[in-house]
Amino acid sequence: MRAKEMKEAVKFAIHHKQPLLLKGAPGIGKTDIVTQACRETATNLVISHPVVSDPTDYKGLPFPVKGENKATFLPFGDLLKLIEAARPTVFFLDDLGQAPAAVQAAAMQLILARRINGHKVSEEVIFLAATNRRGDRAAVQGILEPVKSRFASIVELEVNVDDWVEWAIANNMPTELVAFIRFRPNLLHDFQPTADIVNTPNPRTVAAVGRMMQAGLAANMQYEMFAGAAGEGFAAEFMGFRKVYRDLPDIEKLIAAPDKAVVPDEPSLLFAICGALSAKANKKNFTNIVRYTDRLPAEFQVLLIKDSIKHNKALTNTPEFTSWAVKHSDVIL
Repeated sequence: MRAKEMKEAVKFAIHHKQPLLLKGAPGIGKTDIVTQACRETATNLVISHPVVSDPTDYKGLPFPVKGENKATFLPFGDLLKLIEAARPTVFFLDDLGQAPAAVQAAAMQLILARRINGHKVSEEVIFLAATNRRGDRAAVQGILEPVKSRFASIVELEVNVDDWVEWAIANNMPTELVAFIRFRPNLLHDFQPTADIVNTPNPRTVAAVGRMMQAGLAANMQYEMFAGAAGEGFAAEFMGFRKVYRDLPDIEKLIAAPDKAVVPDEPSLLFAICGALSAKANKKNFTNIVRYTDRLPAEFQVLLIKDSIKHNKALTNTPEFTSWAVKHSDVIL
């Protein structure tokens, strides 16, 4: 599933109180999707990390009953939150596949039986979980068969550039980074599991590059820091693209005279120009931007209009957009 589809699946699971297991490579947004879905459905979120938990975290601690020759299990921490939940609450078991078998078994009783050691989980609680795959070198030993079957479904998340661009624009990622990922989409997720202490590109590490740029990372530190975040190959290509981006013709002059502005042949320049124009698109200049768009190769026309709308949804209510959409009705935006 793409990220947008996965978020809808999570919302469905929340609404119908069905346990759901998400799987996929590290750093592609599984936890973020659950967080967004909970926020958009006004659902409380409790995140648990079974890999660093003990079975007693999900079973309670044995405690002697005063004056009697017996003991009971006392809930604490997250387990107590599950028992006392008075409104819709997602209990999210992150990185479940890394957890020891004993911890998985304790969680299993909560997911299906919804009670453990005499304690009943609130009807308001929905169980969700996420895991990497065994081939991801993420210390995943697997998930116990009875635990897997406790989930209504197991769905795998795939990386999609359009979904990431939409997220990146909503989170104010630098325009040149978004344009670069459009230019080199394979570098959004070039995950290479390795025992070496290096990172490779994935949505999480690419976002880390964007946050460094947002924070104003000094120019003399950029290559090494970008390489440390997303790998040397990513850093080298991105730094080269940034030079192309900085050398673009004046975007304001291009918008002012769209019929005279040069349309480059070089793909990197086209991606850079589309990125810069989409970030500046508004109701006042959209007429001229569309006029320039009509001079671009077909695939770049679609790209520019799509990303302009992601930056500014109000553009869909303009006559320029309506006219363009009618003329290109065979294109799905």
